[in-house]
Amino acid sequence: MKSRNVVRLFFSTLLLGGISTLITSFFVKSDAYIKFLSPFDWFELLGLLIFFLALGFVFSLVSQMGFFAYLTVNQFALGIFRGFWPTIQIGLILFALFDLVYFRYKSVEDGTITPFLLTAIALLVYSIIIARIKAKETNQRAFIPALFFMVVITSIEWVPGLRTNGGDYAWLMIVPLIICNTYQLLILHRLTEKTKATKGR
Repeated sequence: MKSRNVVRLFFSTLLLGGISTLITSFFVKSDAYIKFLSPFDWFELLGLLIFFLALGFVFSLVSQMGFFAYLTVNQFALGIFRGFWPTIQIGLILFALFDLVYFRYKSVEDGTITPFLLTAIALLVYSIIIARIKAKETNQRAFIPALFFMVVITSIEWVPGLRTNGGDYAWLMIVPLIICNTYQLLILHRLTEKTKATKGR
């Protein structure tokens, strides 16, 4: 892939992470905005907007590091495990989903397992949809790697958010992570195809 496309991917993902986090903050951290709306304090409000935008940039960088780390690990794993790699990926997907439910539930003293179960199911369903789109646009062998990336890598990237007190920052983090991961996964083959088409001229 050309360096121009790499730069384009970096900045477009960065912008996507910042904007998605900012929009999410309007819902997740609405109380923080309300505090500066009555009475209206434009300076503090502007600072809050910049804070969440910058936080989104950080989440985007986490997403991009996870994406390129996965691309590297995937190439090594294909060389080492060969035909067993898809099976190993399925096992890791199941473990990641189990971790999202059981270990998070065990870390909470009071409460029900239902929210954790629904979170894992929602992530799995969304990941299957994105993986099917990826497989349809490329080839069927891309389904499991795409599913692995969306479930396992997203879960790993989400760990800092899950460890925070309260659920606000956990939800504030997962939205841009999912959006950025989806964007990178679905745009990569388009950028590489453009590079091949340019070389073929």
